[in-house]
Amino acid sequence: MAVPIALRQDFDGPGLRRLAKQSRDAAQARRLLALAEIYDGGSRTDAARIGGVSLQIVRDWVLRFNKHGPDGLINRKAPGNRPKLNEEQRQALARMVESGPIPAIHGVVRWRRKDLARWLFEEFRIAVDETTVGRALRALGFAKLSARPRHYAQNELEREAFKKACPPSWTRSEPGCRTAPSSSCGGMTRPASGRRTRSPGAGLGAAHDPQRRTTKGPPGPTSSGRSAQPRARGRVSFCPTATRRPWRLSWRRSAKRSRPVPRCCCWTKPAGMSRPS
Repeated sequence: MAVPIALRQDFDGPGLRRLAKQSRDAAQARRLLALAEIYDGGSRTDAARIGGVSLQIVRDWVLRFNKHGPDGLINRKAPGNRPKLNEEQRQALARMVESGPIPAIHGVVRWRRKDLARWLFEEFRIAVDETTVGRALRALGFAKLSARPRHYAQNELEREAFKKACPPSWTRSEPGCRTAPSSSCGGMTRPASGRRTRSPGAGLGAAHDPQRRTTKGPPGPTSSGRSAQPRARGRVSFCPTATRRPWRLSWRRSAKRSRPVPRCCCWTKPAGMSRPS
């Protein structure tokens, strides 16, 4: 049977519980409580039950605690693989990018990632991928610049002949030539030449037609019932020629766009009504 690894002697159970109470990391507090159980004489099985892990993980906690203390029980980010390019090689790469390629030696007029990867292999015998080169260039502060695409048959001398040098053929219209604005009801307004011809029987100056009636039934009283009671005694007219004529109505719209107000050429009223002002 293997002997369990002993804990360091500069800590005790109450001290670990005090640290667990002050800790803001839940995982570190749980591990400290598990190790405090071992300090108090408990078994590794009880420590694994408190921590909710297996015996192998408790052993890893003991090794980390003995080496780094309570801070060793905090989860840390893994360091990852060692970078392929050291600091000296990265600075050489930055100088090569800033100086630019020599077409007679490197065979290119501008650097690409694959060209830089080939240069690193020829210079330092280090095989790196294009993605690794791009990541190293971004860390050094370089950015990728793409040239504007150009057609292979483009001729810069003939391009000026196809430019539109003449002014446009259209001109701005006069203020009076503008189209009629739309009305408030949503439809287009009727132009002045498209008005309908008014019928002879419409308006104030229309000829009187005795056979034409504006309503289906006889005209009713124009006032309340109390003032209409003396209707049978006679009618009083303020017209110079007190002749009975049928009503002829014409409509006009008020300034505030209210309901239409009827007008007549000869106003008659029943007896007992006052003259309107």
